[in-house]
Amino acid sequence: MDTRDTENKNTKSNNTETSKESKKKKSTASIAAEFFIKVGITALVVAILLIFIVGIYVNHSNSGYPMIKDGDLCITYKLASLSAGDEIVYMKDGKVYFGRIAAVEGDRVDILDGKLMVNGYGVYENTVYPTTAEGSKISYPYEVPKDTVFVLNDYRDDINDSRSFGAIPIAETKGKIVMILRRRGI
Repeated sequence: MDTRDTENKNTKSNNTETSKESKKKKSTASIAAEFFIKVGITALVVAILLIFIVGIYVNHSNSGYPMIKDGDLCITYKLASLSAGDEIVYMKDGKVYFGRIAAVEGDRVDILDGKLMVNGYGVYENTVYPTTAEGSKISYPYEVPKDTVFVLNDYRDDINDSRSFGAIPIAETKGKIVMILRRRGI
């Protein structure tokens, strides 16, 4: 065996040992820095998700009953395009409300004999409660203005919806409900 081969083997083994030692010898400060960087990036991603993409709301009323019950946790998708039939969360006078979009901008809404009419056609709804115009603060037929939606509660006896507020501006909507987590009555 040649002396050069022996020297090369020794050099390679020394380099391997040195690289293993350098990998093993991380300081406590560098480990802590890596940890806090990872935590910071995770917190930033979660914050961006909660501010711009996803919303989490707890229902404290019966306005969405029977679909959304008092105490349910609702997850919304803020980037969803809204259409008639979507269950949404919206803000009015600093308070959070839950409702279903009955009509969108340009639609003509009327309530006749306990039935909802949109653009002259009766809307089939799977609600237990009749829709009444009693107590409404708007007059019918009502044309939904641009960049707004007409929202009705599923529990129609509660008229804290577009019958009282008028059409809800899209800017006040907090997203389409995509998931409901039952917290009570399980």
